[in-house]
Amino acid sequence: MNRAVKLLCIVMLLSSCMSAYKKSVGGDADRIFTKIYISEYTLAWESAVDALKASPMDIVNRENGTLQTKWIDNTAERNLIDSAGSVSSYIKAQYRFRVSLAKGFYDGKPSVKVSVQKEQQIQRDVLEGYINQESDGIQENSLLYRIGKVIDYRKRIQDLENQKLKRQLENAAQDSK
Repeated sequence: MNRAVKLLCIVMLLSSCMSAYKKSVGGDADRIFTKIYISEYTLAWESAVDALKASPMDIVNRENGTLQTKWIDNTAERNLIDSAGSVSSYIKAQYRFRVSLAKGFYDGKPSVKVSVQKEQQIQRDVLEGYINQESDGIQENSLLYRIGKVIDYRKRIQDLENQKLKRQLENAAQDSK
């Protein structure tokens, strides 16, 4: 039992050291946020494109289910956010989103798994170059929320149109009698 506790402590220590090392050298510390929506693929795709419409797009591939924005400059926002801390200001900061959609089934209904990844890069001085920085996850979760809301709105509109069409067909059938 004592050996298991020691082993667990060593594993935890090494994993925390590794994440600190990744942050210090700008390693790949990107996280991917995912959510599953009960929806047709076409509706989810259109909703994801609509949710990203304010961002310039670099890759739009419907067959692969891949969306990627161009690098977006956010130097002013990063300098404003980090000014309260002890971090010096940045010369440049940029980010981009990668969104992937995958078809599936959940409880016998069509579903779509949407994954969002934000790549954030900063540059502190001219000689340094860009360093990857881990995201806090707020924008990724906000984008997933926005995609979900657009899917819900589009489903409601589709249901209302179906109800309207059904009423028109019923009225036409009654008029023909």
